[in-house]
Amino acid sequence: MSFGQGGPSWGPGESGTPDWSALADQSAARNKRKRWLMIGGGALATAAVAAIVATAVIKTNKDDTAASGGKDASQLPSATDLPSQTAEPEPSFSAVQPPPPPDPKDYISDVKKDRAPVSADAFFPGKQLKMGDRVYAKGATNRTTKCAATTQGALGSILVGNGCDQVIRATYSRSGVAVTIGLAVFETEAQAKKTAQQASGSIASLSGSGVPTFCRGGAVCRRTTNYYGRYVYFAISGFTNGKSVTKADKNVFTVGNDLTDFTFRQIRHRGEVQASEAATAPTT
Repeated sequence: MSFGQGGPSWGPGESGTPDWSALADQSAARNKRKRWLMIGGGALATAAVAAIVATAVIKTNKDDTAASGGKDASQLPSATDLPSQTAEPEPSFSAVQPPPPPDPKDYISDVKKDRAPVSADAFFPGKQLKMGDRVYAKGATNRTTKCAATTQGALGSILVGNGCDQVIRATYSRSGVAVTIGLAVFETEAQAKKTAQQASGSIASLSGSGVPTFCRGGAVCRRTTNYYGRYVYFAISGFTNGKSVTKADKNVFTVGNDLTDFTFRQIRHRGEVQASEAATAPTT
């Protein structure tokens, strides 16, 4: 039976349900084609990235080669060929030790080195002497090559026997006490030392220039003997009124000690001055 002209014919045995098996096969075929397209596109993308990375690596290698002057690692300088951190030279010092400074005592121990003037003013300058709070007025001075004439007792022969060159005397006084210093000059320290060890008698006191005669005519006075370098210095001290000195007269001892200390300093200073001049003198 047909309903209308040209309509579909529904014969016996035909069903109105779609063919699901055929549809499934068609869908599977389409999905398979899509999957291959995706795999192919991913492979192309991976190949493109690899090509970019390879190009960058090649360019970097070219830059590194240019920076190293075209040398590979085996051609670079070794650690021993590289310059040290301290390019400046180390300071060098002479192995020769400088000579020691001159000894001042050498310049007052031998006439060959002791060339400074020898005079009363050189050793006893000025018109007075100040030691601490004590001031001494300078009296008479004397210099002579007749060494024995400046002594009392056996000292004269001892001076002459040991080669005395000259004697300088100077007197100082304070508050009724006076002291005469006698400075005997020899050529060597050995002569001076021997004289000091043999000393007997005393230097003769020197009066004048406001100081009366003292330590003469039997009065007991204090006497001392010392030496330094080629100089022997004697001291005789006592009262200007002729009174004898006792151990209780501390003022007499103070006067004598002050003047002997001053004389020693003058001799030592003489050596220091000459040693300083020798140290600063130009070498030839």
